[in-house]
Amino acid sequence: MLRKGRCVTAVYNVLFLCTGNSARSILGEALLNKMGEGRFRAFSAGSKPRDQVHPMTLEVLASFGYRTAALRSKSWSEFTEPGAPKFDFIFTVCDNAAGESCPVWPGKPITAHWGVEDPAAVEGDGQRRAFVDALSYLKRRIELFLMLPHDSVEEMAMRGQLAAIGREEGASAKAREAE
Repeated sequence: MLRKGRCVTAVYNVLFLCTGNSARSILGEALLNKMGEGRFRAFSAGSKPRDQVHPMTLEVLASFGYRTAALRSKSWSEFTEPGAPKFDFIFTVCDNAAGESCPVWPGKPITAHWGVEDPAAVEGDGQRRAFVDALSYLKRRIELFLMLPHDSVEEMAMRGQLAAIGREEGASAKAREAE
């Protein structure tokens, strides 16, 4: 895109959805905001948000150098209000959210299911490892997403590529089944 003789790169808005918005969707938001280097603005929300972000989410993100101060659990209805960002991409990261009736998002964003097993469902000694694994799986999907030619690829081809990314290692059963 050219503006006054300068090349201006588009900034894409991305929403990560999960039911509780306390773990996986928060991980996606933090990852893309850092990895997207200003070309992407990531947000997260849930259909039934928890009162707070899961403490292990914050601990794991902080241990890998991600900013956590602004992260909070919020309802997807926040993003249906006037003045809310218009999304270019929406990724569901839990199987429950993928099966729910989502709001109608303005602008027809491209959607994909990138399901990852819920690390918050793991209790005890293995919980931190489950969160690190979820972070790793989402990071790999985001790396692949960032390599796509966002400005030039046709919508149907983009949908197919995003679906394939969702079936990467660590995909939930529902995500592996998606075609």
